[in-house]
Amino acid sequence: MQWSEVVSDKNLSNLPYKIELNEYGQIVMSAASNQHGFLQVEIAFFLRASKIGKVITECSINTPRGVKVADVAWGSSDFFLKNGLTTPFSVAPEICVEILSASNSMPEMSEKIELYLQQGAKEIWLCDQKGEMSIYDATGNVSSSKFFAQAPKKFSLS
Repeated sequence: MQWSEVVSDKNLSNLPYKIELNEYGQIVMSAASNQHGFLQVEIAFFLRASKIGKVITECSINTPRGVKVADVAWGSSDFFLKNGLTTPFSVAPEICVEILSASNSMPEMSEKIELYLQQGAKEIWLCDQKGEMSIYDATGNVSSSKFFAQAPKKFSLS
């Protein structure tokens, strides 16, 4: 299956799940909780408040292992000038954010970090279920964002 088929399939348009494709073109789904949605909005609002670049939620990125969908992504103005809103992006925006759920494993997240970096992301932010943030770049786990020095270490759930 191709990503364009997933996007245009009316039977898949209102599912309460996050959909991705694996490297075999098979649909992979994960259920999203309200807590996940809350954190997604909080992170997107934080990134958008900077007034630089653009923020996108449910950002589809074509990778060597299928289409992965970052919960939130931030791209510079230059990124969006070059890539527009092509679906899926062939290159990852500078920051890709994943919000972890109980069903996510660290091996799965490690793979996504590597795939996003391979596709050009500069930072990957992981947000756990308590709102605590970890930031990764090509060197591994880092203490702060190079793009957003004031990025919180934790997003409040209240």
